[in-house]
Amino acid sequence: MKGKIIVISAPSGCGKSTIINEIMKRGNVDLRFSVSATSRQPRQGEIDGVHYHFLTAEQFRDQIAQGMFVEYEEVYPGRFYGTPVAEIEQNINEGHNVVLDIDVKGGVNVASRFGKQATTIFIMPPSVEELRRRLENRGTDSPEMIDQRVGKAEYEISFASGYDHVVVNDDLESAVNETEKIIADFARQ
Repeated sequence: MKGKIIVISAPSGCGKSTIINEIMKRGNVDLRFSVSATSRQPRQGEIDGVHYHFLTAEQFRDQIAQGMFVEYEEVYPGRFYGTPVAEIEQNINEGHNVVLDIDVKGGVNVASRFGKQATTIFIMPPSVEELRRRLENRGTDSPEMIDQRVGKAEYEISFASGYDHVVVNDDLESAVNETEKIIADFARQ
C-alpha cells in the first residue's frame, strides 16, 4: 500500500517546523520528512541534506529546468524553495507517509497534483502581532526582513481557506496534539 502525503504550511515563525519535529519525535505515526531544497544560505546548525538541500540559485534553476521538483517557488527574489519529486516518490512507494513543510502556494500545488493521497494542514498564528513578536524573539532576521516576513504572512494567511485543516498555534502542546490527530486519522484512511 502506498503511503500518504501530509502537507503542512504556515507563514514563517508560526511553529510548523517545531510541530512537525515534535510529532516525529513522538513516533506515533509512520512519518518520513521530505527534505526541501532552497537557494538560501544555511542558518547556524542547519545541515545540508538534513534540514534542506542547499543549492545555489543557478543549481536550483537547472533542477527546475530538468523537472526535478513537484513544486517550487521563488519566495523572495533569488530565493527559491522546492520539493524534489524523488523525496516524495521513494517514500510513498515504500509505504511510508511523507510530511512536507512547504510554502502555502507549494502546498496547494502538491495537493492538486496528488489529490486524495494528500491532505493539507495550515498552521495559523494566534495574531499577526504575535507572529511579529515570535520573529523578533527568534533573532535570525533584521527588522527589515521581519517587516517583509510579516507582510508576506498576511498574504499567506489568505490561502488558509484552501487547506483541508487549519490549526491555530496559540498553545504549542495543543497545536501538536491537534496536528498529530489529523495526521493519524488521515494515515489510517
